[in-house]
Amino acid sequence: MASEMQRYVTNEDDEEMDVKEEDDEDEDEDDEDKNGTMPAMAGFDGAHGSSSSNMFQHHQQYQEPPTPCGGSRRCRPLEEKERTKLRERQRRAITAKILAGLRRHGNYNLRVRADINDVIAALAREAGWVVLPDGTTFPSKSHSQVTGATGGTPTTMVTSSSSHIPTQHTPPASLKGTPSGFQNTANHSACQMKSVFIPTSSPYDSSSTARSQTSAMVADGQDTQNDPFLVGSGDSIDKQVIDIHTKLQERDFAGTPYIPVYVMLPLGVINMKSELVDADGLVKQLRVLKSTNVDGVMVDCWWGIVEANAPQDYNWNGYKRLFQVVREHKLKIKVVMSFHECGGNIGDDVCIPLPHWVSEIGRSNPDIYFTDRAGRRNPECLSWGIDKERVLKGRTAVEVYFDYMRSFRVEFDEFFEDGIISMVEVGLGPCGELRYPSNPVKHGWRYPGVGEFQCYDQYLLKGLRKAAEARGHSFWARGPDNAGSYNSQPQETGFFCDGGDYDGYYGRFFLNWYSQVLVDHADRVLSLAKLAFDGTCIAAKLSGIHWWYKTSSHAAELTAGFYNPSNRDGYVAIAAMLKKHGAALNFKCAEMSMLEQAVDFSEALGDPEGLAWQVLNAAWDVSLPVCSENALLCHDRGGYNCLLEKAKLLNDPDGKHIFAFTYLRLGPLLIDGQNFMEFERFVKRMHGKGLEVFYS
Repeated sequence: MASEMQRYVTNEDDEEMDVKEEDDEDEDEDDEDKNGTMPAMAGFDGAHGSSSSNMFQHHQQYQEPPTPCGGSRRCRPLEEKERTKLRERQRRAITAKILAGLRRHGNYNLRVRADINDVIAALAREAGWVVLPDGTTFPSKSHSQVTGATGGTPTTMVTSSSSHIPTQHTPPASLKGTPSGFQNTANHSACQMKSVFIPTSSPYDSSSTARSQTSAMVADGQDTQNDPFLVGSGDSIDKQVIDIHTKLQERDFAGTPYIPVYVMLPLGVINMKSELVDADGLVKQLRVLKSTNVDGVMVDCWWGIVEANAPQDYNWNGYKRLFQVVREHKLKIKVVMSFHECGGNIGDDVCIPLPHWVSEIGRSNPDIYFTDRAGRRNPECLSWGIDKERVLKGRTAVEVYFDYMRSFRVEFDEFFEDGIISMVEVGLGPCGELRYPSNPVKHGWRYPGVGEFQCYDQYLLKGLRKAAEARGHSFWARGPDNAGSYNSQPQETGFFCDGGDYDGYYGRFFLNWYSQVLVDHADRVLSLAKLAFDGTCIAAKLSGIHWWYKTSSHAAELTAGFYNPSNRDGYVAIAAMLKKHGAALNFKCAEMSMLEQAVDFSEALGDPEGLAWQVLNAAWDVSLPVCSENALLCHDRGGYNCLLEKAKLLNDPDGKHIFAFTYLRLGPLLIDGQNFMEFERFVKRMHGKGLEVFYS
């Protein structure tokens, strides 16, 4: 493999050099065409100039005579230039197909604008080589050490660093996208590399650039004068490292409560045929995860895969194989009953639609989907209006959900009995979250639009009509006609503006009905989930709609189904309903403060911190377990510190903390070099371990 890769690199480099030389020749010829008579003119001036030009005259004597093209280099015909351009286009087209194939079939996590260097690095890592950020590549000895006299027992590795010296189990050499690291200090010295950690003044400063990677690999003797990461001399760098203790006062989490940490598996770990994708690669990744002492993994069980072809025709084969692999690594499983479509949302890298037989029903009866005022349907999930309507081949939507959950409980009974399945999260809406699909990107919504109400399918309108008649105002059986569109702002509408109709008699009636439909749907589904999974903790996910939180109406929350204006607490009823079923709350807005560096919340009058506190207090007031997960990718220490501070409150008299944490998501980027070390450190602190010495 190494020799083949070496030949491949050599051939590719030669090809790129040829194209580069041809491009340079084109540029040179263009310059010479523009300045064709310059050498002759220079010689003439030198012959008649002053004595100060004697050296220039001497130089001209050795110049080649001008060619008809005006220069000393060969003149390439136009046809050859066109052939060169055509070859370059063909080469780029072939490269694009290669990258697409590696992403789709090879499980390579390549960036969108990947080049040949990314491909070579991925192949080298798969072959067990170490690829450093600056491109330095060398073979690792981890494979021979792991499978040597120890009988396959993983050895430990020590990475010499001027900022910290962690010790961890060595990941398998063949793991895709995972460099094996240095096995000992001798290997590290042979590389002549050192790591310098230069943080900002505070890891909790959300406006700083500390959220980005802050460690740089610098070769011994390298000139760092122009390096943007290492400005100044070596003495100044040493001084910065020495000052870390005084500048970076990190909280010590020794003795704090133990919080289980789960890692979300890739969305496409099971394909549409209900088969486990790349079992060998998954085994290697789970082995690495286990070395960090994570508690388990989270798995989406997609309705669109298991019951894809016919009602009550369940295919759990892929998930059975997956759960067996997880159990072999002694990890627990947090399962998600995913009754929604995957694809089209942020972070979705696969497409998993609703079951085919449901889509067929939707073609003849599109009112089974949520519908906006303009009549646009959203097939991401089923409308809550059919919870009690027998429109799904003789079954109601709630009965379909219950049959699915009951089938899962029967098929995986041994995993429940052994305690491998520790929690079941029940999907209740789009993205598995308890909310209306009020801000669909596919319909043109963009942040920070207020969104639109989603109650215009015939079944929800029938429920609105009954509620209006029961109130004695049948003319209220309609949605607001002055609530704007998806991208409106509150002050632009008559309904959401200060003093708007949202706080009038009709507005209060409509919003109360709209939000109660949300609570009633969750109440019905969770009651059946509790019956199906008796003895196992169940949970529901709640998203954080934080934009326009500082306005009176909280418009974005209202369209999502949370009746939470400034004069009403809209999360108390949800917390009480969850408490009734003994369900945990999974809140997805806990780390939104990390966004402040890139998103200006002031323009949207957003307050993620204020919203998070309101939701958490509503849950904790009724002693509700609160789980959390990161909505954004996080690989650096500053981001992890934010998550830790949210998970374990400082100086709280009641010792409040979250119940469990799920990390988004397992992939090559997580277990790559420095990212993996930071994640391992984060897990230890979540588990209540003390602050280790990370400074030299």
